[in-house]
Amino acid sequence: MPIVSSPGSSALPLVPRCDLFCTVVDNFGDIGVCWRLARQLVREHGWSVRLWVDDLASFRHLRPDIDPSLARQRCDGVEVRRWDSDFGPITDGNAPGDIVIEAFACHIPDVFIEAMHARKKAGSAPIWINLEYLSAEDWVEGCHLQKSVHPQLGLVKTFFFPGFTKRTGGLARERELLSQRDAFLSRPDLRDAWWQRTLGLPSAPKDAWVVSLFTYENTALPALLVQWAASKTPIVCLVPQGRIAPSVAAWFGRETLAPRESATRGALSVYGLPFVPQSEFDALLWACDLNFVRGEDSFVRAQWAAKPLVWHIYPQDDEAHHIKLDAFLERYLGDPPAGTADARPLGHDAREALRTFWHLWNGYASTPPDWAALAAALPELNRHARAWACAQASLPDLARQLASFAENQVK
Repeated sequence: MPIVSSPGSSALPLVPRCDLFCTVVDNFGDIGVCWRLARQLVREHGWSVRLWVDDLASFRHLRPDIDPSLARQRCDGVEVRRWDSDFGPITDGNAPGDIVIEAFACHIPDVFIEAMHARKKAGSAPIWINLEYLSAEDWVEGCHLQKSVHPQLGLVKTFFFPGFTKRTGGLARERELLSQRDAFLSRPDLRDAWWQRTLGLPSAPKDAWVVSLFTYENTALPALLVQWAASKTPIVCLVPQGRIAPSVAAWFGRETLAPRESATRGALSVYGLPFVPQSEFDALLWACDLNFVRGEDSFVRAQWAAKPLVWHIYPQDDEAHHIKLDAFLERYLGDPPAGTADARPLGHDAREALRTFWHLWNGYASTPPDWAALAAALPELNRHARAWACAQASLPDLARQLASFAENQVK
């Protein structure tokens, strides 16, 4: 579609109505991002949000009170709609709102686009936004807020790219997130209460590295578990139910690793966790010294946790994911901006230990990741992770930038 300039339109109502469309591609990543965004637009910006989801069964893992059998329900002020393959005719109950967001190029129904066009002909075209996937690549800055026009209907769509710089759309971050994190980290009673509630343990482990393992299937896992079992420092590994749990259980000679079950070999103790609802996932990250995460949503939350992390990026056949991973590493391992709290640059050994571990965890070579090198760098990486989170927190968050963009479109 050709690039066009932004059109003017009438002012947004006091309570803007937003339709947010999401298809569940990677079980939880896409819906995780969309659910956070929908809730934040309601709670912090006063929008009325209708979230259309094509897989409510997967959504239920993140929000257990979701009922997949219902075509319409309300959670946390968000109206959740089941997006069936047969969208049906447009009525007053499903007519387009003032802002329409298609998350990750999910192709909203043709009948809905035609209804958007009808609004345009009536003089109140919806603001149409394509929320893109997160990337640290340089080209994102040039594509953020670029516009295209529908070749038949003349509707204008804006491409909105989350990112890590002032010239992108920022990262999802609720107003209270960082204060909640800091309270959790500063109060041992909150941490111990989390361990008791989640695993039935009286308190957080002492004198051990605590690691969360939320990742895709990985052929490097057995070699890493061997290294953890041989570690001089005890390793406590928390394994949420999901794609990696069967592999961990198999390494211990088990069929499953159920919630609250544990297994031990050498210095390694693993605990099965229930699949953690989205509202509890941040506390899991805060409770650990190192977090293995995957996809996009958990990747962003691990950065806000201000703890060292290992990212398992969603693999692609043409290895395009390696370009995305390296683009992030270049930004993440760079020197913190001047003025950032504790903004000392990372030493060479710590920088390369993390880079090499990420590369090997993501299949750049068949060599096993080097746990000893990464463990030696964890104290320095912990300081760097906090400086990175501080620097990112100085930028406007994703929901605020989306809300500001919509308001500016009608001025």
